[in-house]
Amino acid sequence: MDRMDRQTGMQGLNRDVIKYIAMITMLLNHIAHVFLTQGTVLHEVFEDVGYFTAPVMCYFLVEGYAYTRSKCRYGMRLLIFTVISQLPFYLALRLGTVGLPFTMNMFYTLFCSFLILVAREKIANPRWRGAVCGMLILVTIIGDWQIFAAFLVYLLAEDWGDKKKMMQHYCVIALVYCLFITRNYMWENYGLPASIFHGILGCMGIVAAGVTVLFLYNGKRAEHGRNFSKWFFYIFYPAHLLILYLAAVWMKR
Repeated sequence: MDRMDRQTGMQGLNRDVIKYIAMITMLLNHIAHVFLTQGTVLHEVFEDVGYFTAPVMCYFLVEGYAYTRSKCRYGMRLLIFTVISQLPFYLALRLGTVGLPFTMNMFYTLFCSFLILVAREKIANPRWRGAVCGMLILVTIIGDWQIFAAFLVYLLAEDWGDKKKMMQHYCVIALVYCLFITRNYMWENYGLPASIFHGILGCMGIVAAGVTVLFLYNGKRAEHGRNFSKWFFYIFYPAHLLILYLAAVWMKR
């Protein structure tokens, strides 16, 4: 994959700034799940803002795979932090009592998505390549932002460098996610108009992520503190989940 051409003009957001924004939106989403009451306005706002994060991670995963010095070390970092993050993720979001009996964290989903990129590069036979990629997308059903993240990574990799097609992929994922959320609210007897409204709110973060990484990102990293930022983005995920869990225990929630 070739590096996408970037204009400098108004595109003033470097990679680290966008990632820091994504960390903040993720934190708000997790605060909503841990501390706020479902159905309240604040819960809805915090949750929907958080949908900005995963699509941004998907983009930078594809970019990182293309430009990393060692794909092996890149994959190992994702795998190691999958293991490190699982207990904080499970405790903080209390996933043992809702949804699937066992759910993996976002690093798991990103690791599976990383393997999709490996399969695209290493498997020459198109049928086997498609089959392996499809299987890897399906195994994210037990992960955070299941199916959607892995499929978005696959689509972005297929059309890397074509901003128009990549934005179309973000919009398609947003539309499907809108329908997914609408269905969930319908099951909770919210009524069709309210369910559609919640679905639209839920998909706006995905569209915003696409616009940000494709049209506001200048293709550069921060000039200072690169090594700190690199490890901060990995460590922040399990660390903030653990802190949220301990805070919830302290508050006796």
